[in-house]
Amino acid sequence: MRKYFGTDGIRRIANTELSPNLVYRVAKAGAYVLSKHSNRAPTILIGRDTRISGTLIESAMTAGFLSYGANVKILGVIPTPGVAYLTKKLKADASVVISASHNTFEFNGVKYFSNLGMKIPDELEEEIEEVMDSGELDKLTAVNEKIGVSEIRTDLLDEYVYFFRKHFEEDFENLNRDNFVVAIDTANGATSVVAAKVFTALGIKHYILNNTPNGVNINDNCGSTHLDVLKKYVVENHCNLGIAYDGDGDRCLAVDDKGNEIDGDKLLAVISQYMKEKGTLKQNTLVATVMSNLGLQKYTEKNGINFEQTKVGDRYVLEKMLKEGYNLGGEQSGHIIMLDYNPTGDGILTSLMFIKIMLEKNVSSSKICDIIQIYPQVLINAKVDNDKKYDYDKDEEIKKEIEKLEKEFSGNGRVLIRPSGTEPLVRVMIEGQDKQYITTKAKNLAKLIEDKLSV
Repeated sequence: MRKYFGTDGIRRIANTELSPNLVYRVAKAGAYVLSKHSNRAPTILIGRDTRISGTLIESAMTAGFLSYGANVKILGVIPTPGVAYLTKKLKADASVVISASHNTFEFNGVKYFSNLGMKIPDELEEEIEEVMDSGELDKLTAVNEKIGVSEIRTDLLDEYVYFFRKHFEEDFENLNRDNFVVAIDTANGATSVVAAKVFTALGIKHYILNNTPNGVNINDNCGSTHLDVLKKYVVENHCNLGIAYDGDGDRCLAVDDKGNEIDGDKLLAVISQYMKEKGTLKQNTLVATVMSNLGLQKYTEKNGINFEQTKVGDRYVLEKMLKEGYNLGGEQSGHIIMLDYNPTGDGILTSLMFIKIMLEKNVSSSKICDIIQIYPQVLINAKVDNDKKYDYDKDEEIKKEIEKLEKEFSGNGRVLIRPSGTEPLVRVMIEGQDKQYITTKAKNLAKLIEDKLSV
């Protein structure tokens, strides 16, 4: 059981649970683990989102790196995928993003990226934890001329803007954009500093919403986790599409011209079909997690696309893609990874690809998603004894009930049981064609699990 790192780095309440001292230790240990095979002073990039605690955490992080002897480039406010891209482009030894993604402002977090611009694997996070708690940190202290130096490089944001121009400028110049208008919700987060620059550079008419961060309004009733404002705006202003990013800009969800949500599964369907048609979908395969909608699997079967699933987390999607040589994968939440462009989820990239497909096919945002039927999903939490939450598959009565349900669905429904990694809960998710029916079944199964696995 890891002590500090969760499924997406370290994420805690800033300045209490995520104290400057903890951040300093994470930085020092991380610098050692990620550069111990280097024979020179490592260079590490730091980017952050717009949270009020961002500069506090950034200062502690910088101090830890410099104390180890690493040199630091401080990027300021920049989306997570921008940091990933620059890490690879500048051949840095590692990078860190200070963000709590879609969480409210009082949280903050630390995410490490390797020299390849990819989130580091579980094993390296575990090694960093071991070093943090080993009592060896004091030995990892640079002295005299070995102390690291830092520099402010907020100008490198322009390199990230150029990344999009390089890949999309020519395409959009050749597409008819005259009557196309998109509404963009930057969640008062990291994309607030760059989204308008990118869309302006590409000549895409746009309205910007929630683009005035003040340190405490990030994700506050806006962005990819709160789509109601964007839905209303798109319909009232007759937009062709609405785009919503999360706090650190690695996710993208959308709203069609009729005000309906376009989630990550729909985005993956549209992009994979396009790539298949263009012959660019490597090994004709799409990667998603076990939480993706059954409709995505049905779509791939109907369209002759291979479908691979991983456990929940975009890092596991990426690991599968790298291991097997695939180039498209993602999550229902809007983390879409297009490896031909960037080795992490990139909200702006995802939205530009979707717009390009719409314009090229000359199809509306609502019509283009007709290729996939989303099945109703019901999620019920069963409260259990924390020590027993992984025992659901050992109980014969629970196993028989799950098998019975799956037999009833006969391929047109699904049961997914997932213990919570942080709480005394077992999550019961059921998909099927009839929402009322699956709701009843999910409640009954959750109650059975509670009865059997409670104290």
